[in-house]
Amino acid sequence: MKFTILARSALISISRNKLRSFLTTLGVVIGVLSVILLTSIGNGLTVFVEKQFETLGSNLLIVSPGEIISEEGGFNQETAALSLSTSKLSMGDVSAIKRLGYPLGEVAPVIEGSVDVRTDQGKRKGFSISTTPEYSDLRSTKTTSGRFFSESDVSSNRKVAVIGSKIAEKLFVGVSPVGKTVTINRVKFEVVGVAESKSSGSFGGPDIDSSVYIPVTTARSALGQEKISYILVQAADKKEIERAKDKVKEVMNKRLNEEDFSVIDQAEILKTIQTILGTLTVGLAGIAAISLVVGGIGIMNIMLVAVSERTREIGLRKALGATPNNILVQFLIESAILSTLGGLVGILLGILGALAIRAFFPATPALNSILLAFGVSLATGIVFGVYPARKAAQLSPIEALRYE
Repeated sequence: MKFTILARSALISISRNKLRSFLTTLGVVIGVLSVILLTSIGNGLTVFVEKQFETLGSNLLIVSPGEIISEEGGFNQETAALSLSTSKLSMGDVSAIKRLGYPLGEVAPVIEGSVDVRTDQGKRKGFSISTTPEYSDLRSTKTTSGRFFSESDVSSNRKVAVIGSKIAEKLFVGVSPVGKTVTINRVKFEVVGVAESKSSGSFGGPDIDSSVYIPVTTARSALGQEKISYILVQAADKKEIERAKDKVKEVMNKRLNEEDFSVIDQAEILKTIQTILGTLTVGLAGIAAISLVVGGIGIMNIMLVAVSERTREIGLRKALGATPNNILVQFLIESAILSTLGGLVGILLGILGALAIRAFFPATPALNSILLAFGVSLATGIVFGVYPARKAAQLSPIEALRYE
């Protein structure tokens, strides 16, 4: 019997039971939709993180306290947290790194901490970044109004501050913050600028838009913040990052023990995060793929019901000359068509869903995940359709015709 005739018979059977066919494909639709949406979200997380790193500056090296890089090349979070509280980095280290010259560019120390920020309009928890004017270029921190503090502000220990956009919105409603006074941990500072929004802090880190930037000398004298959290060092060029890293390590080894500091670049941090997010994306896809298996089981159940309902039809076909292979192929075609339709609808809904999410988050559908989801849905239909098809093919024509 020709394949086209078997395919036409399968289509006729599916069209006669539209509701049952729809319910059969629904599990596959949900499975494919879930795989595409969750992998799109996982890919979007990677894109989001990469964009955030771009806003944090380029060609950067970070000198941090302690050994925060494990022997396997990953980040040791426990050691990193402990190292910040016992930091041995000093302003002398900053000066020594500055004297290295090429291939190093700008250098900036950073002291971070939580602070209370108050004005006459209210108070808010903030995050202090105590540093030098070079930080503005190193971290691409621009101001939407006013200015960033200057070298003279640092050398004179002036109590000036640049506030984040969220601090400005909450504590200076209806007025320009520039020139006004803000109290940081009970010490009054003059606001000299408002930093542009960076919309970060979405992964559990500090909210940059709730930060206040103050001179490092003022933080040490007025706020009692002494321990340097890390030192930012700019390489003159991307090609010079490794040579710059070696030079920084060389000078730091002369000043501190090897276990008292780490020199890392943003590419290392980004690579580690991408590995984590890649694993997360695969995990999400795996969870979503479970619904594809459930959809396949649904197809098998419905096809078994169809075999029972069409037992007399199968007996008649066999009596008229249909071979077991003809019956097997027809039922396999039916299950393949159902899973293919479910896969196509799931792909369409998944792409539309990802595009809808993109209005709020950079969800990115990947061609490989789409093809994989469709391939798995088709394979699921065929695999779970084999047993009902074999059962139908093995029916005795005499017994089938007697079936009530």
